[in-house]
Amino acid sequence: MKVVQCSSSSSSSSSSSSSSSSSSSSSSSSSRIVVVVVVVEVVVSVVAVVVVVVVVVLVVLVVVVVVVVVVVVVVVVEVVVVVVVVVVVVVVIAKVAVVIEVIVAVLVVVVVVVVVVVVVVVVVVVVVVVVVVVVVVVEVVVVVVAVAVVVVVVVVVVVVVVVVVVVVVVVVVVVVVGVVVGVEVVVVVEVVVVVEVVVVVVVVVVVVVVVVVVVVVVVVVVVVVVVVVVVVVVVVVVVVVVVVVVAVVVVVVVVVVVVVVVVVVGVVVVEVEVVVVVVVVVVVVVVVVVVVVVVVVVVIEVVVVVIEVEEYRMIN
Repeated sequence: MKVVQCSSSSSSSSSSSSSSSSSSSSSSSSSRIVVVVVVVEVVVSVVAVVVVVVVVVLVVLVVVVVVVVVVVVVVVVEVVVVVVVVVVVVVVIAKVAVVIEVIVAVLVVVVVVVVVVVVVVVVVVVVVVVVVVVVVVVEVVVVVVAVAVVVVVVVVVVVVVVVVVVVVVVVVVVVVVGVVVGVEVVVVVEVVVVVEVVVVVVVVVVVVVVVVVVVVVVVVVVVVVVVVVVVVVVVVVVVVVVVVVVAVVVVVVVVVVVVVVVVVVGVVVVEVEVVVVVVVVVVVVVVVVVVVVVVVVVVIEVVVVVIEVEEYRMIN
């Protein structure tokens, strides 16, 4: 009985030792599994965080690149559009200014040519009129002088003929009367001489009167003709002076108008160019401001994302 108890006690002790060894082995294996699981979870968490960080960084980089590319494209397009608009506006303004200057120059040339032609025509007409008037005056004077000479000659001839006839008649009468009455020849001769003297005096007086009248008439006609010529010449000179003055005034007015038009066109062109330059500067400034704002916003977003990722990593 004692032996049996010993054996039973030994068996019980052996069973208890085996059970304790098995329990210790199972506890060690379970602790290892827990460690492995924890390590795996940590690794997975780290990998997940790294992946998230990488993905976020890549997304942020892609967004930044896309935004920068879009901004650059927009800026380039706006700059190209502005440059094209400026070039087109400047070219159009230059062409319009050139066309206006050409039109003005052509108008000036046309006006000057017309004025010169008018002045030349007026001068030619005036010269022709003066020549015609002078010719007519000369012809009138010649005709008047010729008529006066003819009148004088006719009067002288008539007077001479009348005197001769009267002298002959008187001589015949005196001779006949003297012969009939019986007067002496000396007395008859004296009477004839007296008659001849009287007749000569009468003839001279008549001739002088006729010549004086003719001379007076000729002088009056010449004076009238000269006055008419002077009046015509004065009128012609006044007309020429008026035409020349009007032509000069027209040319001066045209030149002044042309200068004013050219100055106005130049001022307008300069003002338009200044406006275009100001618009370009404003557009460039606006674009630069927009780009700066976009870049600042993108940088702020990137910084915020990085800070959030770091906080997430620190928390986990």
